[in-house]
Amino acid sequence: MKLIIDETRCKGCNLCTLVCPYKIFQEGTKPNHKGVVVPVLDRPERCTNCRLQKLYGRVLCGVCQMICPDQAITWVDEDPYTPVKVVIEE
Repeated sequence: MKLIIDETRCKGCNLCTLVCPYKIFQEGTKPNHKGVVVPVLDRPERCTNCRLQKLYGRVLCGVCQMICPDQAITWVDEDPYTPVKVVIEE
């Protein structure tokens, strides 16, 4: 699974940066084509949904998706043969 921020829907409220327990959202620095500064993903592989959702078959956190007033945050399936970076945290 891969986390996606839909820049066409995001209004740059940055609520996702405040609620994510894994701190994978950072405030953006560049405005998009609408002039909205969209948050950026910082090491999204830390997200348990991205890493473990298929294994357990359910949403494990999803706080960012629930808090987003514009429904701009989603997860999408990735190609199964694409190399994936794995992060082991202590």
